[in-house]
Amino acid sequence: MAKSKTANESEPVVIKKYANRRLYNTETSSYITLDLLSQMTREGREFVVVDAKTGEDITHNVLTQIIMEEEQRGKNMLPVNFLRQLIAMYGDSMQSMVPQYLEASMDAFRKNQQQFQEAMKGAFGGGPLAEIAKRNMQMFEAAASAFGTGMPGLPGMPGMPGMAAPTSSPTPSAAEEAKDDEIAELKAQLAALNAKIDKLS
Repeated sequence: MAKSKTANESEPVVIKKYANRRLYNTETSSYITLDLLSQMTREGREFVVVDAKTGEDITHNVLTQIIMEEEQRGKNMLPVNFLRQLIAMYGDSMQSMVPQYLEASMDAFRKNQQQFQEAMKGAFGGGPLAEIAKRNMQMFEAAASAFGTGMPGLPGMPGMPGMAAPTSSPTPSAAEEAKDDEIAELKAQLAALNAKIDKLS
């Protein structure tokens, strides 16, 4: 006996769109809004939208309409230059390859999204990247102090609350040598961080 399908493997919900622009969910036997379709998309629920009169699949048009409404609300994810380039591809000899390319790019982004989020948590919270990020900040502060740039909240800025002024000023030659050493060490730390991030991705 075949195993019953799970929720994620169930058949797509059929949404009927009527001439009055109303959307009807045949699964719940109720009228719904574009906002609810947007929510279903975020939850990974599959659905198809068909014209109630002709039976034509108009899912593409409805999804495009959802994107337009989201963009109009100020939740812009599509840069102007990207839109211009996309429009320019219509009628181009490479047009047929664009959908597959965009779909593959988005799939790759989604697959790496969780891994990227975990890497960021490790950098700013607990985890193997936390100590690296901490050392990099210490190196940055040391370099700023060596340059004599009194940056807010960093060592080497007299007058800031909780920040003690330097007890003595190193000679120009000693300061120059310290600066070079700090910069070299900072570059090494950043290179190590980039290498770990590359391994994660």
